[in-house]
Amino acid sequence: MFSFTVAALVFGVIFLAELPDKTALASLMLGTRYRASYVFAGVAAAFLVHVALAIAAGSLLTLLPHRLLQAIVGVLFLAGAAMLLLKKDDDEEEIKKPADQSFWKVSGAGFMLILVAEFGDLTQIMTANLAARYDDPVSVGVGATLGLWAVAGLGIVGGKTLMRYVPLALITKIAALVMLALAGFSLYEAAMG
Repeated sequence: MFSFTVAALVFGVIFLAELPDKTALASLMLGTRYRASYVFAGVAAAFLVHVALAIAAGSLLTLLPHRLLQAIVGVLFLAGAAMLLLKKDDDEEEIKKPADQSFWKVSGAGFMLILVAEFGDLTQIMTANLAARYDDPVSVGVGATLGLWAVAGLGIVGGKTLMRYVPLALITKIAALVMLALAGFSLYEAAMG
């Protein structure tokens, strides 16, 4: 059964965690060079693949005993918060310009860039954790996908404007605080379970 609450929570967590990520910058760079709809099609397809893989991994985690699962999820959320708070800003990745501007070339470049850049990324790990935490793959999948798509859309269309008004450091701190709260809740449930 679909839960709007779970989907909304997952959307918020993934959206905040993805904003300061290198893929938001990559989407911004692709969006400034190519037709936005072509870029978004490729990026969106790559994010669907990543969410599906994360949901599958999270579903496997639910086979563990509940208390152990909550402890693992709590520790992974703590690790995610630490990664956000301690990560150094990466240099922008170089994006090779496709030889032509056709839909397949541009969307293919976006797909491949995001597919490679996001594999094993924090938001993919978080999506797996959230899938295990809520045992609701559809709601988590919808929330995570929409969160990733929203960041990609912002990056493609208006990333420069957003960053003028909202400092990246603030976005990163908010995402880390949300993960710390989720970690605390999961660890509390594991202890009290």
